[in-house]
Amino acid sequence: MKVLAVVVCMLFLQGCIHKLVTVPVKVVYKTTKGVVKGTAAVVGAIIPDGDDEDSDSKKKKD
Repeated sequence: MKVLAVVVCMLFLQGCIHKLVTVPVKVVYKTTKGVVKGTAAVVGAIIPDGDDEDSDSKKKKD
């Protein structure tokens, strides 16, 4: 009887355990995603990607 009670409790609490695990993971993912995008924008603004240099060298060759 105790085994049956444990199995029933596990089935009922499965949704709670799923939320308990997935909600913090989603929050961390979204936070990290925002930080990475912000860092990429700052680095891109500070360090140019070199597209202008390539076009300048092509113009000089012509």
